[in-house]
Amino acid sequence: MNIRKTIAIVLLASSLAGCGVVDLISKGLSYSNAVAADFERDIGVKPEVGFNWHNGNLQSVTVTFPKVYVGKPLDDLANSVREVVVKEFKQTPDTIVLAFALTK
Repeated sequence: MNIRKTIAIVLLASSLAGCGVVDLISKGLSYSNAVAADFERDIGVKPEVGFNWHNGNLQSVTVTFPKVYVGKPLDDLANSVREVVVKEFKQTPDTIVLAFALTK
């Protein structure tokens, strides 16, 4: 039974490597970390950044700040988020979601 699991894992890993999924995920993580680092450096708040790719097309990016940011108007912040996401991900997603976490 262990041989079958090993063979299945090897086949799955090779098929994922062959279609570029591993590369896409690692690049996506580096892009999202770059977006978070840009905001932490520029405004002092580090957001959580998530993304969704489908067939090589960037469907959406979600930028969630840990609290409501009052350092600039919402329109300005939204434009900054759009610029940074497009710059770091190297393509424009279909949707960019800007969110704020509201804690108790």
